[in-house]
Amino acid sequence: MDGSPRQTKTYIRPALFPEDAMKKAEDFSEWYNEIVERANLTDKRYPVKGMNVWTPYGWKIMQAIDSHIRQEFDGTDHQEVYFPLLIPEDQFAKEKEHIKGFDAEVFWVTHAGLNPLDVKLLLRPTSETAMYPIFALWVRSHADLPLKTYQIVNTFRYETKQTRAFIRVREIHFFESHTCHADFEDSERQVKEDFDILTRLASRWCLPYKLLKRTDWDKFPGAFYTVGIDTLLPSGKSLQLGSIHQYRQNFSKPYEIKY
Repeated sequence: MDGSPRQTKTYIRPALFPEDAMKKAEDFSEWYNEIVERANLTDKRYPVKGMNVWTPYGWKIMQAIDSHIRQEFDGTDHQEVYFPLLIPEDQFAKEKEHIKGFDAEVFWVTHAGLNPLDVKLLLRPTSETAMYPIFALWVRSHADLPLKTYQIVNTFRYETKQTRAFIRVREIHFFESHTCHADFEDSERQVKEDFDILTRLASRWCLPYKLLKRTDWDKFPGAFYTVGIDTLLPSGKSLQLGSIHQYRQNFSKPYEIKY
């Protein structure tokens, strides 16, 4: 570097899509769809509705989000696992309230080639009924507790309403954490830790949110209680970003997770 003075110019960067500011206020839903298209975050032209293609740019963003989640959960002594996609019907049916909540949304696998299956299989809508039979094998004594796991997988739900990229789809890039505890008090401490993890992630992503306890008719099927993670959209509507569930013994009893 030398010490001679330099002339500088100030550049004013134009708005990326200047016409969108008004449009966002007028019709947020349509503005959202257009931004997703223009930014090339996903390709919705795949021939199965609600199952979209991750483009390179969109997938890089998702990978960055996943890395933040892994940092938080690895840092709080959770272990990452990966469970199979297919769940046997008899395992899914063990928790009656759970299947009642999801039976209208699942995709069924009934044949292997030309041969009918003896036991129907379903694509996981969520993984309680896949993971908990194995947890019953993993938890043999108090030394195995607390068991703290998480996985990042794809889940499938036959969403019959209008699909919308990243918000309402039939194949979901899904994060879920599942834990086992010796007593209710320790599981409540885990819920509090989940709140703390969420606070750190939301701060990192500059994402405003509210924690709202769901009414009994709106809680997760099979849960003792559910706390929803909601954010407010510019349209004035709320959007659920995720949820935290206290199951108590509603799953451990039917799946015989005990020591």
